[in-house]
Amino acid sequence: MVHVAESKKKIVKEFSDLINSYPVIGVVDMENLPTAQLQKMRRQLRDNVLIKMTKRRLINLILDNTKEKKKGIEEMKNYLTGMPALLFTQNDSFILAKTLKKSMSTAPAKPGQVALIVSAGPTPFSPGPVISELASAGIKTAIENGKIVVKSDAVVVKKGEKVSSAIAGILTRLGVEPMEVGLNLTAVYDNGTIFKRDVLDVDEEEFMSKIKTAYNSALGLALELSFLTKETTEIMITKAFREAKAIALSQNIVADGIKEEIMAKANREMLALKSKLNIPDAPKEEVKEEVKKEEQKAEVKAEKPEEKAKSDDTKEKPKEEKKEVKDEVIGKVEEVKEVEETLKEEKVPSAAEPAEKTEKKEEIKKEEFKTKENQDQKN
Repeated sequence: MVHVAESKKKIVKEFSDLINSYPVIGVVDMENLPTAQLQKMRRQLRDNVLIKMTKRRLINLILDNTKEKKKGIEEMKNYLTGMPALLFTQNDSFILAKTLKKSMSTAPAKPGQVALIVSAGPTPFSPGPVISELASAGIKTAIENGKIVVKSDAVVVKKGEKVSSAIAGILTRLGVEPMEVGLNLTAVYDNGTIFKRDVLDVDEEEFMSKIKTAYNSALGLALELSFLTKETTEIMITKAFREAKAIALSQNIVADGIKEEIMAKANREMLALKSKLNIPDAPKEEVKEEVKKEEQKAEVKAEKPEEKAKSDDTKEKPKEEKKEVKDEVIGKVEEVKEVEETLKEEKVPSAAEPAEKTEKKEEIKKEEFKTKENQDQKN
């Protein structure tokens, strides 16, 4: 019977309880992580992420012990690489990956690590033996303003190779920190689903760009199909208004929304036709005279009804006066005829008859003359 130390039992129980309590469990590789950076990262993450370390063998045992309550958790054993540790958090797995990525920092190269490139630029060194050291690392240098300058970018260690002690020393002296150190997330267990590192390592700008492209494509398709949604309704109404307005303008249909544009269009066409036919502009004085004549005509047409009635009465009065004169003349003639008849009936001497007739005729002539004068005066 194998004896198990109580300390190990406590570790297994503690880790098992944490796995059962947290929905998101991550596995990280802490190899080559300096102690100073680890402590700094613990302080940065302690409000949201709990970091726990133990031996790989115990972690395997813990994952096996919790597989009944956390289905599929045992698959996390495949991602225990380097110096593994477990992370526990209530945050989303992608938020966890983003948080760890932001906490990464640079560090000097150490022997056995993989380095990057030394960039061209000035160095703090004065000319001396360091020139030969840089040359041995494949770094081309020159002297400018009393200082050593790296003339061009140099690959000091090829991809897949490890940094030697000499190269690490040169990089440290140059102040080059090619290494990016931090909690290297390998996988995350999130409520039954395991997300690998390549899935969690999302470029936010690229991701947002893809979302915008997808949105614009969907919106364009919906507009093309006249599919009404919250996003397309206003755009489609605006589009329909523009098309209706364009048709109305092309067909010269007068409506409230385009009457000003119709008038402007008519004015442009008038000016174009005037220019094409070479019609000169009317002199300003002639235009004023024409306007004045039109105004006078309008005033004559707008004469008041009372004045018109008066003029009609004035025209009718001479007719009525002529009628009265005529009636008066007729009456005088009838009186003369009556006198003649009376004389015929009376027995008057023959000698005196001619004289009386003559007097009567003269009186009749006088009456006719007076009547004619009165008529002429009235006319």
